[in-house]
Amino acid sequence: MEENGTPKFLVSASGFELERIMTALGDNGIPCTSKPQKRNFSAKAVTGVDMSVQDIYVPGEAYDKAYDLCVGIGAVKTGEEEIIQEPADGEQPVEQEEEMSPRKRTVIRVLSALLFVVIVALVIFGTDAVTGWIKSLFN
Repeated sequence: MEENGTPKFLVSASGFELERIMTALGDNGIPCTSKPQKRNFSAKAVTGVDMSVQDIYVPGEAYDKAYDLCVGIGAVKTGEEEIIQEPADGEQPVEQEEEMSPRKRTVIRVLSALLFVVIVALVIFGTDAVTGWIKSLFN
């Protein structure tokens, strides 16, 4: 059984989101610490901003309150939530695209490769024709 004073993992975040979560927790009186994930590099030395992903920990007794706060600010998505974006006035609703079958994807890839070869050939033949015409002007 876990002790109440033991730090408990809450969420992972980076950059602005990390600062936003830690500020919200601090404003609500929930102590928290962050620890960079292993093998996580940051460009802080170059950019001055730490963009590495860090794990946020809170005391065990404050975990439920911290989790509810993170759900409230949108930092943690629960499985029951469904994000629905309403179209703005005058916009058509965006339809969900269907996943292509492997057969259809292969056909499209082959046709795209053939079209690319045809375009390259047309560019080469067109360049050859133009240079031949220019040469004929100087003969």
